[in-house]
Amino acid sequence: MFTTQARVDTLRTLAFGSVSGSYAAVGAAFSFQARIICFTNTTNADVIFSMNGSTDQLIVPAGSFKLFDVTMNHRPVNMDDFCFAIGTQWYVKGVAATTSGAVYIEVVYAQPV
Repeated sequence: MFTTQARVDTLRTLAFGSVSGSYAAVGAAFSFQARIICFTNTTNADVIFSMNGSTDQLIVPAGSFKLFDVTMNHRPVNMDDFCFAIGTQWYVKGVAATTSGAVYIEVVYAQPV
């Protein structure tokens, strides 16, 4: 019997006009522990994501994505100890000016049944 089910959270997005050389929040902070996260950049410029709005952490080239499954192949006991924490907020900035597209963050989390 399963005790949790996979849920997909509301899509987080920021249109190209709001992506600049300064960090901007992408959607709301997590209200759950995120297990799978996908960063997609459909803009025409490289972008950088940050968890604190000041430290460059992940670059996602123009027209590409990065997918992280932080619980893949993780031990099945107490899976809550390796995830993106409740309250995590993601920010993005452009490496150059963006004139089209958007950035997106898709998240899968575990919901107790």
